Amino acid sequence: MNISIQKTLIGLKPGGVQTHRNMAIAPVSLGTNGKKGGNSGLDYLTMKEALDGGFLAVTEVSEGGSVPNLKAANKGDIAVLLLDGEEVAGAKQNRILNTTILIAGMSEVVIPVSCTEHGRWSYASQAFFDSGIMMEANARRMKHRSVNVSYAGRMGPRADQSEVWANVAELSARAQVSSETGSMRDIFERRKEDLDDYLKAFTCEEGRQGLVVFVDGRVVGFDYLSSAKAFAGIFPKLVKSYAMEAMLMDQEARRRAAHKSKGKVSGGESNKDGGEPGRPMTQAAAQKAVDEFFAQAAGCDEKSYDSVGLGKDFRYTGPQMVGSTLAVDDAVIHMAFFRLTEAEKAGNMAGPSRRRMFII
Repeated sequence: MNISIQKTLIGLKPGGVQTHRNMAIAPVSLGTNGKKGGNSGLDYLTMKEALDGGFLAVTEVSEGGSVPNLKAANKGDIAVLLLDGEEVAGAKQNRILNTTILIAGMSEVVIPVSCTEHGRWSYASQAFFDSGIMMEANARRMKHRSVNVSYAGRMGPRADQSEVWANVAELSARAQVSSETGSMRDIFERRKEDLDDYLKAFTCEEGRQGLVVFVDGRVVGFDYLSSAKAFAGIFPKLVKSYAMEAMLMDQEARRRAAHKSKGKVSGGESNKDGGEPGRPMTQAAAQKAVDEFFAQAAGCDEKSYDSVGLGKDFRYTGPQMVGSTLAVDDAVIHMAFFRLTEAEKAGNMAGPSRRRMFII
């Protein structure tokens, strides 16, 4: 693993664990002082900050549009960070970022995206706006895998669009939300009240730069940003992304338990990382699980590619997880790793067509 990325992983320390229902968060930051978040030395705005401030314009690449590509123009002097999985809404159809991109000041790039609104191809607006959501964590993990494969095949950071649509359709079915245009945003909007329960339960502490997320006592994913300020801004999106899967798993477990025995509620799958599903996790158990997760991340196979924007896009594949890191001049800007499911570890993941048939 790249030495700068490895040092960042080793240097990350978890803070006090926060728990709500079947989801827990261990906030992380560089160094031993939880109130001091590190900084790469690079200054940048989040996508929301740049769009709201009028510094960033995201549009279709042409009047006719192109599903896998959008145009992003940074009109300001400060770089703008577009995070993997973030969604922009409007124009001809809503899209998500395939990978994390840092756009230099006063520059324009074509960014790789995937559609998250299967049933619309007509202008709702000329420019895109921040939808306020990020792709659900389970689907984001699967997109990581397809982008890794695309990079390895010299096709750049492209995602499997059929798989993305299948994931949105599956999420719609599980959340019991119907959308006329097959919009992922509609699902999040319709389940807003449930997601807000999770969002209100978790606090972004000052100086934190990332989080490790547990669902049913098991580490499912991790995100880190070099800027504590940027992390605070993106925190609600990240929480909702992970909370969508946690909420659906919790509801499905409760329905199964109610079906088996009245009044008996199961917390979900067994836990391999320490702690009991649906119960507060001890700090010692969280520390042990985080250390193990980071050690497994450090052991992944690493490949690097030129990023669409500034820096290098590092992609990771291992027997238990997938991940990515955007680094600029040896400074880690964004890092994300996701734990694979047991089916994915065994190579038994059904293809999109089979999954669509199952949904139908």
